[in-house]
Amino acid sequence: MRPSLTSYQHLAAGKVRDLYAIDDDHMLLVASDRISAYDHVLSTPIPDKGRVLTAMSFFFFRKLADVNHLAGDADDARIPQEVLGRSMVVRRLKMLPIECVARGYLTGSGLLDYQRTGAVCGIDLPAGLVESSKLPEAIFTPAAKADLGEHDENIDFQQVIDKVGPDLAVKLRDDTLDIYFRAAAFAEDRGILLADTKFEFGVDHLGNLVLADEVLTPDSSRYWPADSYQEGRVQPSFDKQFVRDWLTGPDSGWDRASDTAPPPLPDDVVTATRARYIEAYERISGLSFDDWLH
Repeated sequence: MRPSLTSYQHLAAGKVRDLYAIDDDHMLLVASDRISAYDHVLSTPIPDKGRVLTAMSFFFFRKLADVNHLAGDADDARIPQEVLGRSMVVRRLKMLPIECVARGYLTGSGLLDYQRTGAVCGIDLPAGLVESSKLPEAIFTPAAKADLGEHDENIDFQQVIDKVGPDLAVKLRDDTLDIYFRAAAFAEDRGILLADTKFEFGVDHLGNLVLADEVLTPDSSRYWPADSYQEGRVQPSFDKQFVRDWLTGPDSGWDRASDTAPPPLPDDVVTATRARYIEAYERISGLSFDDWLH
C-alpha cells in the first residue's frame, strides 16, 4: 500500500512545487498545477500542468542528464496515490544559489539587458540584435536566486565565482551549456526551437555536482515552433508566455507596475495554456500524454 501524503513532513512550498521529507536521504518533489508569472502565483491553476512538468522532467533527466537527483521511477512505491504522476523521489542535495540559464536567442530579460547595455550578464553581444535574434553562440547568463515573490537578479560570471568558487562556477557554466546544446538539437529535430532554459544544481555528500529540480519543461524553458520563427517579433510559444501576454494585454485590466495581484485567468486562456503544455511534451518526447502512468 502506498503511503499517504500526510505521512511525510512538509518541508517547503515554492511557486509551483512542494517538498516533503521521505527519510534522511530522500525527498518527495510534488509539482502542483499552480502557475506563476511576473513573480506572482496566479489564483487560477492550469489543470494537469504539474503532471506535464513531471513527465517532461523524467523524459529529459533520463535522456540528457548523466548525473541528476532522481532516486526512483515515476511509479515509485514511496509516491502517495494522490500525487502519483506529478511527483519525483529525489536525493537530498545542498542546493546552489544560482539559476543557471542558457540562451540561444535574445528575448525576455536578456533582451532588456542588451537594450540597456549591449551585453547580457556581462557578455558583450553584436550590435543590431532585436527581439528573438539568434545569438552567434549560446551563452551562460546566470541569475541569483530570489526569495518567493521577488525577482531573480541577472549576474555576471565573476559574481558566480564569488558565490561558489572558480572551479564550481566553471563546471556550472560548462554543464549548463552542454545540456542546452544537446536539448536544443533534440528539440530542433522535432520542429521546435529551445530559445532559452534554466537549470538548478546541487552538490551531493561526495561533492559531486548534480542536476536537480525540474529540467527542460515549459515552465523553465522557452519553446518556439520552428516553422513560424521570425526575427524581430515575439514568437508564439509552447510555454507560459501565452499567460504573460494575456496579463499584460488590454483584456486583463492589470497593471504590471502596480502592487495589485493579477486577476484570475479566463477559461479560454486556461484551456489554451493547458493545450500548449501538453503539445510541447508530446511533440518533443514523441509520447502521448494520455499514456503518462496509465
